[in-house]
Amino acid sequence: MPIDIDILTDTADLRTAQQVFRTAMVGIPPLSAEAGDSLNEPGRTLGARVKGALVGTVNSYTSWLVAPGGDRLPHAAVTHVGVLSTHARQGIATALLRRQLGEIAARGEVVASLRATQGGIYERFGYGVAGSSARCEIDVHRARLRDTVPAAGPVRLLAPGDAWEVPAKIYATAEVAWTGAIDRPPYWWRLQELMRGHGHVAVHGEPGAEDGFVRYRAEGAEWTRGPRRTVVVEDLIATTPAAYIGLVRHLLGADIVDAVVLNAAAPDAPLRHLLTDERALRVTDIRDETWLRLIDVPAALTRRAYRPGPPVVVAVTDPILTTNTGSYRIGDGAVTAVDESADLSTDVAALAAAYLGGTRWRDLALAGRATEHRPGAAAAADALFEVDAHPFSGTYF
Repeated sequence: MPIDIDILTDTADLRTAQQVFRTAMVGIPPLSAEAGDSLNEPGRTLGARVKGALVGTVNSYTSWLVAPGGDRLPHAAVTHVGVLSTHARQGIATALLRRQLGEIAARGEVVASLRATQGGIYERFGYGVAGSSARCEIDVHRARLRDTVPAAGPVRLLAPGDAWEVPAKIYATAEVAWTGAIDRPPYWWRLQELMRGHGHVAVHGEPGAEDGFVRYRAEGAEWTRGPRRTVVVEDLIATTPAAYIGLVRHLLGADIVDAVVLNAAAPDAPLRHLLTDERALRVTDIRDETWLRLIDVPAALTRRAYRPGPPVVVAVTDPILTTNTGSYRIGDGAVTAVDESADLSTDVAALAAAYLGGTRWRDLALAGRATEHRPGAAAAADALFEVDAHPFSGTYF
């Protein structure tokens, strides 16, 4: 069955691709044709045609990703991967994703990442789970901040007309610097506005110098009479400790609220340490968040920071972007391509899983995803790749 892959530029094709994706996902409601026009970055949407009909699509956004040490790497945010169920299991997704990897590499982007609706697909294209997120529930009636928690700056609610523009400005201008964070281009903000609708937005800091915001909504139709009035936090961005404390204090401050649910928090977020009763907070789920793909392995390895420690030579195989295949000596403040015996060998997906510091080399070795050729090599690699905090993005796309 011939599959034709091309870059979509025609407005009608781009609109069809949006609907193909939403139909493929089954549970995602369609958008009006006009609404979808602002969701595609020009030149980055691929379409798959069979007998002239568009049956699959994938696109991406130009972005950056924060590597350990704070460097912002050129990054492709991969999204809207979908194939109609009438054409599933016919190699269409494979053709799309392999073509896309070549396009991303040609642009000079160092890494790519995505959020996976199915967990068993993307490893064969070189993606690895490099970061996680937690779902947290807070019993507001039990949650009290410790007297030792410092005061924060002013928090104010935004008028509905500012609910998207101001947070976008904060994210673009404040210091978003935690490992795993990614850029949020205008296309991302537009999609959130279309999908999330209305809610409440509070920001921390003086006007013009805000350093954080939280977006939340009431859950359920029976809010006023329900047995448990729950607020769902859809987005919490704090670029300073004061912003984090101020926004948490705001969420816990409404007497009418019984519970606060954070749909996506860093697994090692400090929230429980702020509370007099840590049991007021329950982590109800931890799930994969960042699926990372190293597009340019030498550049990616060179541009992240490492802990001091004895060097390790890692041999990497990449069957799709074959120029990545090789051995790399990591340590002594440098990364060098070498032609010598490896201490560890792995594939590009496992390397991606370890890259941000969220997956240990010793666990990859235990699972057979990395092979030690020198005793202690996995532990030595863990010492080099160690990070201060679990990698977390906080941006779903």
